[in-house]
Amino acid sequence: MRKLVLAISILALAGASAFADPLADRQALMKERGKLTGELAKVVKGEQPFDAAAVLKTLQGMQANAGRFDADVLFPEGSNTGDTEASPKVWEDKPGFEAAEGKFEAAVNAAVTDAPADLDALKAKFGAIGSSCGACHETFRIKKG
Repeated sequence: MRKLVLAISILALAGASAFADPLADRQALMKERGKLTGELAKVVKGEQPFDAAAVLKTLQGMQANAGRFDADVLFPEGSNTGDTEASPKVWEDKPGFEAAEGKFEAAVNAAVTDAPADLDALKAKFGAIGSSCGACHETFRIKKG
């Protein structure tokens, strides 16, 4: 009997984690993405020296971040209320939104696959990454304040 209660408790806990707060989850994912982008921006702007190993590590962090993006989990129907910057267009044009995320993921994957060996190469890769971010924000984000 104790084993049954324990098994049910474990399943209930696992089920609860599957229904985490999508708003908080997507905000955390995007904040992490912004932090990683900011790290690369400092190098691109010359505020920090270019270090190929550090740049690759940051790009790999971005790749892992992009790999955790799941529009259906992070932006389910009904999660468009509350303290969110997500535009209604996310839900109105889900295929377009997913395509925009796909462009970001492709740009990051390309940067990891062909890791920048110098600052000029990083600038080119960062331009593609930043362009994909900007395009998505332009269409699918409402900047508050």
